[in-house]
Amino acid sequence: MTFWPLLLIALGVSADAFAVALTKGLHMRRFNVRHALVIAGTFGLFQAVMPLIGWFLGTQFARYITEVDHWVAFGLLALVGGKMLWEAFSSHEDTEVDSDRIDVRRLLILALATSIDALAIGITLAFLPGSILEAVVLIGLTTFVLAFLGVFIGRRVGQRFGRPAEIAGGVILILIGVKILIDHLTG
Repeated sequence: MTFWPLLLIALGVSADAFAVALTKGLHMRRFNVRHALVIAGTFGLFQAVMPLIGWFLGTQFARYITEVDHWVAFGLLALVGGKMLWEAFSSHEDTEVDSDRIDVRRLLILALATSIDALAIGITLAFLPGSILEAVVLIGLTTFVLAFLGVFIGRRVGQRFGRPAEIAGGVILILIGVKILIDHLTG
């Protein structure tokens, strides 16, 4: 897979982490660079490790589903993208209290929850040409940068960008899935 589609995938799976980081920033009394780095690092690490696990699982089963791998890739990307769109359009109640403290347990749970999509992306990457190492690094770095920006923007601007980021991420993933399917069916 070339750099640009991979970057779009990285942006798509990072959208959840961005939205959550945005809310974390929204609830900070003051911007704290160290806290923003911890939040971004945690999300980036989880988003990098999960596709690697997914890729490993996908490569173990690749020989059994080679004939339908394009459908699997499309289905997973459409499912993840659709889930992101569903979450963006459903109502979320914000119950977090403003604080300058990081709850590590909660942060780890949020990082795991937002990276489940990346696990599915990793399975998809097992069926596509390209380097998993390049994908993992790009996804992790993209998530780190977006999560850091999310905390910063959340502290400065507020909630305006969370929902549009989730919508954009969902649409991007669905479109990449459609492109994979079309490329395979017409190629």
